[in-house]
Amino acid sequence: MTSLLVFLYILSMAGLALFGLLGFFTLGIYIWYRKSDRVLPVVNEWQLPNVTIQLPVYNEKDVVNRLILAACRLDYPQERLQIQVLDDSTDETTTLARALIADCADQGIDISLLHRDNRAGFKAGALAAAMREARGDYIAIFDADFQPAPDFLRRTIPYFLADDSLGLVQARWGHLNPEDSALTAAQTVALDKHFVIEQSVRFRAAFFPKFNGSAGIWRRACLDDAGGWQADTVCEDLCLSTRAILKGWRGYYAADVVAPAELPRTILAYKQQQARWAMGSTQCLTKYGSSILKAREHSLFGRLYSILSMSAYTTHLLLLLLLIVQLPLLYSRVQLPSWMLVLSFFGLGQPLLFILAQQILYPDWKRRIRSFPILLLIAIGMAPSNSWAVMKALAGRDFTFLRTPKGEALTYRLSPDRMLAVEIVLAFYAGITLALSISLGKFGSTAFLASCLLGLGYMIILTIAQILPRWHHQPAYQE
Repeated sequence: MTSLLVFLYILSMAGLALFGLLGFFTLGIYIWYRKSDRVLPVVNEWQLPNVTIQLPVYNEKDVVNRLILAACRLDYPQERLQIQVLDDSTDETTTLARALIADCADQGIDISLLHRDNRAGFKAGALAAAMREARGDYIAIFDADFQPAPDFLRRTIPYFLADDSLGLVQARWGHLNPEDSALTAAQTVALDKHFVIEQSVRFRAAFFPKFNGSAGIWRRACLDDAGGWQADTVCEDLCLSTRAILKGWRGYYAADVVAPAELPRTILAYKQQQARWAMGSTQCLTKYGSSILKAREHSLFGRLYSILSMSAYTTHLLLLLLLIVQLPLLYSRVQLPSWMLVLSFFGLGQPLLFILAQQILYPDWKRRIRSFPILLLIAIGMAPSNSWAVMKALAGRDFTFLRTPKGEALTYRLSPDRMLAVEIVLAFYAGITLALSISLGKFGSTAFLASCLLGLGYMIILTIAQILPRWHHQPAYQE
């Protein structure tokens, strides 16, 4: 039994160290390609192609009008622009959208509402259904929480016209509400690292570029060639972009084009978003892992980078495993190999990327990285819910695409599930283990155990603080 515990400890430590090393590798590749941006090609007005804007929405009454108006303000030849509002809503979102669309249409804008009375295929199903009526040679997609700038198309479409092999252009996500709270400030740091560093590496080094689901444009020929939208994962964006790359298409990341979006305002909404991403990424790993490894036309580094990136959410499983084995190991008085302390230093790889992204983007980056400790606590606190999402994906269980509530109102307030109880139990477990380690004078794991206790405790406090003040004022909305 002791040998098994030691093996699980080494396995979890080695796995976490591997993803730390991935951070150092990503940093090196970023530095190597940091000056490889393209110059926006010059395109004459008559060369601009037909573009279809697709706006998938589902029960977004707080933000749908804002989204439609942003799309209608895009600076592009009106006769070559089509706007589709893909509406699966079951509330008054449809009525609000239809009224505004009628006003926009009266102004000569080619805009239509495509309403479905079911959610077959969820977002992927809505996008696939709308393609039958899409007239554009290029398809731009914006989720309900986005606010693209008027010049978005003029700063992205020219790249396609200069490169026939280009199937996708992805813009960088900005933030509409980064200073709302400690939670949104922490999300800003996390997303900036992904878009400034990781996406730059993926696209510039051709390490299986990834579509982020919004603020991107597809060449329709690429989308069709890759098999169109498929609804067997909850990450239809990663699913499609992986198939497109395997088909030989290329992508470009327009890092200087920023489309601001709203960050989830509550911890339950953020947990739901992250669990969906964890599940979808793992589903794509099981769906395409073998095909990626066999794609010898891509570099070995590119294939391995893609596989590791898709499996990144397994770090939450590894973290929980590391926590769980601590108590029996301490109780058994097991002396672990001292050389394993070296593995802990590999974990610095990822934090360096967070800091670098803030330094690149903001003059006041030193102030902004103060949110990193909160981000760390949130990441640890989300380990149970993300681990459960990963396990469900690996088991091939049925899934439902759960949207992330948006807007300032509490119209779509979420209620906690049984995961809160799991978090409480794990926090109690971490506390007991921490106390035992201190009493035995085994301080090697004290920092880790304290971080788990604080992270899980912080998640519990945020959840309870969200649900208690309004518990008797408004019924919770659970999707």
